[in-house]
Amino acid sequence: MTISPQFRTAASYVLLSGLWIWFSDRALNAMVRGQVQLTFLQSIKGGLFVLITGVLLYWMIGRDLRRLRLANHTLREGHKQTLRVLVSAMDIRHKETGDHSDRVMRMSAGLARRAGVEGEALRHLTFGALLHDIGKLALPDSVLIKPGKLDDEEMAVMRQHPKLGYELLQQVDFLREAGDIPHSHHERWDGAGYPQGLRGEDIPLAARIFSVVDVWDALISPRVYKPAWPEHEVLDYLRQVAGSQLDPDLVALFLEHYDDIKALGRAAAD
Repeated sequence: MTISPQFRTAASYVLLSGLWIWFSDRALNAMVRGQVQLTFLQSIKGGLFVLITGVLLYWMIGRDLRRLRLANHTLREGHKQTLRVLVSAMDIRHKETGDHSDRVMRMSAGLARRAGVEGEALRHLTFGALLHDIGKLALPDSVLIKPGKLDDEEMAVMRQHPKLGYELLQQVDFLREAGDIPHSHHERWDGAGYPQGLRGEDIPLAARIFSVVDVWDALISPRVYKPAWPEHEVLDYLRQVAGSQLDPDLVALFLEHYDDIKALGRAAAD
């Protein structure tokens, strides 16, 4: 039978408290005869009881919280490993470089930290970046890996993947808050993006951050439909589309810390 942490803590507290009261009462009764002195020592004993049990509870609760944090960390790492296997398979199907999704996840997290994102918001951004194209799993190969420009009908099919990805993540409890990037990373600062046509700061911050990294990666990496661009041309392009396609402040932040953020992307391949 598995004993819950709260039952174990409560039972230990009750047992030790009972033993303390039983032994201390008898020790005082055996040593002290006067009622006044006995009352005084009982008060001191009560104070010591509160102090000792408080310290004991603090230690026991802290121990159980550390165990819970460790278990939670292990669970999250298991989630990440499982998702990385799924995403690696997705990258292979999409004819991406094997570390594409992990690379843009690391770089997006680096840019996000410099933009002030932290805590749970950063964790959700990390998962969302890793799974940004999860909706493409539902697309046919004839569209997904076509070696050339998509026609209007094929483009309409391709543009379904943000909504499909968002709906997939809503079916998983720990990924529901990670849907901003899969749903909105094709929105544009000027409102000409898809699927919702959001504009400016109406686009979730996580998606705006990711879009800067994703555009950089899409241009600097070879794809089935194009060769890799030279690095200086990619950076010039980011400057050109700042304020139209991309959040200008985030582009400036990305360029300001470019070498450090790019190094995070290289770490994904190591």
